[in-house]
Amino acid sequence: MAQDTAVVIGVGPGLGWHLCARFAEAGLRVVAAARSPQRLDSLIAETEATGIEAAACDAADAGSVQALFAHSGPARLVVYNAGKMVRGGALELDPAEVEAAWRVICLGGLHTAQAAIPGMLELGGGTLIYTGATASLRGGAGFGGFALGKFGLRALAQSLAREFGPQGIHVAHTIIDGQIASARHAGRDPATLLKPSAIAEAYWRLHTQDPTAWSFEVDLRPAQEKW
Repeated sequence: MAQDTAVVIGVGPGLGWHLCARFAEAGLRVVAAARSPQRLDSLIAETEATGIEAAACDAADAGSVQALFAHSGPARLVVYNAGKMVRGGALELDPAEVEAAWRVICLGGLHTAQAAIPGMLELGGGTLIYTGATASLRGGAGFGGFALGKFGLRALAQSLAREFGPQGIHVAHTIIDGQIASARHAGRDPATLLKPSAIAEAYWRLHTQDPTAWSFEVDLRPAQEKW
């Protein structure tokens, strides 16, 4: 039986890397994509990870995304984890920065669907997961530019799920409602942070759900998070 491939777009040392590690642990060949994959090469070497290969991809560029999937071949599992934060009051936001963020967060999600879904149809099914945030549901003060992209990504995921679900493609969207544990949160109570390994496990469970009981959206938050 041929080995399934997973592609994760937007991989850094945090959640993206833990997703790759979880998928590789499950026996998948994993293509980890980032704008600058050199850091991923270092992570792979440092952790002696097997089954993970680094690849370059600019999610906002359709040609770059197409090239990534030409390299990976048809992927059974794809996670779109790319993002770009833009913050500021509505009257002070730089429209060019907001557009750049939208291109990474939202348009990149469309590029990924257009590049990944044909391969999934060829395989007879697959899973496409989009990483969302609190801003996917609520436009907070000072987060209008970020929410603009995240709202659009969620809408895209809903449309894709309705269009391709009947063809065996499980499109799902996650709401990461809280801060993910990382070195920049050193000293903070771990109970108030999401463990990236726990998030990765939730993504794997989405992928392995029975088609008679698929989830479209899963929200993840620490037990102590106010919501």
